Amino acid sequence: MNKILSWLGALALFVAVAYGTSTAMAPHPAKTAVASSLIASGPFLVADGGDLPHTLPSPSPSAAPPAAAPKPAAPKPAPKPAPKAAAPVARATAPAIVIHSTQQALINQDRVAHGLRPLAWSSCLASIAYSNAVRMAKQGYISHTDGASRDLGCHLGYHAGENVGWHAPGINDTWANTAFMNSPEHRANILSPYYHYVATYWAMGSGGKAYIAVEFS
Repeated sequence: MNKILSWLGALALFVAVAYGTSTAMAPHPAKTAVASSLIASGPFLVADGGDLPHTLPSPSPSAAPPAAAPKPAAPKPAPKPAPKAAAPVARATAPAIVIHSTQQALINQDRVAHGLRPLAWSSCLASIAYSNAVRMAKQGYISHTDGASRDLGCHLGYHAGENVGWHAPGINDTWANTAFMNSPEHRANILSPYYHYVATYWAMGSGGKAYIAVEFS
């Protein structure tokens, strides 16, 4: 019986020593608090597996709430686009003058030199000039028939005129233009402000003579 009591006393002394050792080895209170807080918040410590450093502060329930974020500044109104410049108004331009004969080019040079607009080519007048030049070449002399009245039939205006001539030997536009400008009646046709169109044609006759017809309207 005495042996049993002696053994129980030794066991009680051992448990007390073990408890004291356990108390001495307890973690730092702050560290425990931090560890408990982090364990409750999620798997952070489970993944890490290490001990927390003593420098981590313990959470304070009376900590001041974070300052409210400053309100964003109101956006500035977008600048108004500058007014677009008005598109230039398209102006009608006169059709380009297409030169179909040397005589037409010389006539237009005379007109421009006297402040007149150049004459455009007319295919209708060209057909009349052709028929009159061929007629004169066949008959062997120059003459006016119905050229001017046929020119009015092209409906290019209310005025019409005709210049005719011949030259030997062969075609010579410079001579014809000079001769027409030196004749008051022919010059009046070339420099008439009422005409807008012209056509010319040379036809060769016998003996090397060349006959020209110039139709205006």
